[in-house]
Amino acid sequence: MGPWLVPSCTEPILLTAEDAAEMLKAVILIGGPQKGTRFRPLSFEVPKPLFPVAGVPMLQHHIEACSKVPNLKEILLIGYYQPNEALSRFLVTAQQEFKVAIRYLQEFSALGTGGGIYHFRDQILSGGPQAFFVMNADVCCAFPLLQMLEFQKKHEETHRYIMLGTTANRTQSLNYGCIVAKADTQEVLHYVEKPGTFVSDIINCGIYLFSPSIFEHIAEVFKRNQQDLQLCSSCISSEENSSWQRTEVIRLEQDIFTALAGRGQLYVYKTDGFWSQIKSAGSAIYASRLYLDQYHVTHPERLAHNKEGTPVILGNVYVHPTANVDPTAVLGPNVSIGMGVTIGAGVRVRESIILHGAVLQDHSCVLNTIVGWDSSIGRWARVEGTPSDPNPNDPYAKIDSETLFREGKLTPSITILGCNVSIPAEVVILNSIVLPHKELSRSFKNQIIL
Repeated sequence: MGPWLVPSCTEPILLTAEDAAEMLKAVILIGGPQKGTRFRPLSFEVPKPLFPVAGVPMLQHHIEACSKVPNLKEILLIGYYQPNEALSRFLVTAQQEFKVAIRYLQEFSALGTGGGIYHFRDQILSGGPQAFFVMNADVCCAFPLLQMLEFQKKHEETHRYIMLGTTANRTQSLNYGCIVAKADTQEVLHYVEKPGTFVSDIINCGIYLFSPSIFEHIAEVFKRNQQDLQLCSSCISSEENSSWQRTEVIRLEQDIFTALAGRGQLYVYKTDGFWSQIKSAGSAIYASRLYLDQYHVTHPERLAHNKEGTPVILGNVYVHPTANVDPTAVLGPNVSIGMGVTIGAGVRVRESIILHGAVLQDHSCVLNTIVGWDSSIGRWARVEGTPSDPNPNDPYAKIDSETLFREGKLTPSITILGCNVSIPAEVVILNSIVLPHKELSRSFKNQIIL
């Protein structure tokens, strides 16, 4: 089955010989509908990569970082979402804003982090890029792409493949890919994905810089998968399609990096900048905090400030220009207010994301919560969750992957209101998840409201 392409809205790229010699590309792996399960009910309304974090779609942070890399001529999004209006609209807007060609390449099914780029290798290699970045969409990062490029160019003969690494604490490192590297050269000697025991406190950030020869190593795995299937006597003709699909499912982490480690080709560039995964809705609030803090350097114009006749701002706050916020409201720290939001008198919002079209009526209180699109919270109502932040006393702590239930009970976490949820006046909603289009009539605590 051939690829389905959402074409770029820009003109074909015309390159000079000099440009072609230095040309770079970027690939962003955006996953698909089955990969957003921990993000529900928010991923019901919009693909997870387009969920707003710090006021802009999650993917926009990646694309903006790519647009700052000289000679990066094209960005390819690879995933298995069906092309939809929201994604198409985002691509058009992003191309116009960042002046770079962007295309979406749709996989016929989930092919893994290596299988996706191998399936679309012709599109990636078109035009002869010298190297290309590969990034997972669900990471929040300062994106030190220029530093990774400089690190590779300094050692061009040997450093063909670069992975971004950061330091985690010993316990949490077991939840990530762990990297053992030479102290002097940063050559990766050993790589283990989610080990059972401690291996290293340097973890894989899900951001890579590859030379085109990486496809030779992925091809070896593809051929090996084919051979294994041919040896499997149970692969009968009725399973032919699914068997072929299994040969194409290739994981960069387990299938490629593990084999490349210790062969003098894979290196790690360690960053001291911020980094976090965005696996759950709770981690989106934490990622928003990291990006809002970065805005002091990258986008100070996006941060709200205290002025006469405006709401009280505490810490880092983003307010969309179309939002209508009463001057007696108190916002922050770590608050993002979306397009067309209405916030009444005396409202208090802290550590929360308020999405497009939501209404917070007078004197309501919203803490550690994501308020869905077009939802409303009544007067004097209190909507509150429990934060799942990393340990503030440990500089290497990461946000833990949340389990929905623990010992048969709903784990206390941030409160999530799906789209078009109505909360009545003078009730309390605590540590709960409310699915879309619900009209509540009373208070709830530690509930999933279906």
